[in-house]
Amino acid sequence: MAEIRYEVGSQVMNQVVGESGVHTREFLKGIAPDFERFLVEFPFGDIYSRPGLDLKSREIATVAALTALGYAIPQLKVHINGALNVGWTKEEIMEIMMQMAVYAGFPAALNGLNAAKEVFTARNL
Repeated sequence: MAEIRYEVGSQVMNQVVGESGVHTREFLKGIAPDFERFLVEFPFGDIYSRPGLDLKSREIATVAALTALGYAIPQLKVHINGALNVGWTKEEIMEIMMQMAVYAGFPAALNGLNAAKEVFTARNL
């Protein structure tokens, strides 16, 4: 069962966050291999792979949640890339960031907008 969760999680993680996920996994394998396995199996193997929502919906929910937190900037950048990878546009992501100002406050939205700008610049968008 664990091997299946890991394999499914790896496939979904690669599809959504791509190269960013590879870097995160390699880093974690060197310092906390069990945590790397948890990261692959639980969010991506168990949750992202569920049939209730498509990957595009799951990823924009993740971007909104990370933006609302206001402090998970490295993870937010990974998932902004993921949102672009699964079909969200720069403009749609910017709208999500602005929407978060209403519920999470301007500081969280500003942090999100700054992270988005960095991702968009790196991707030449």
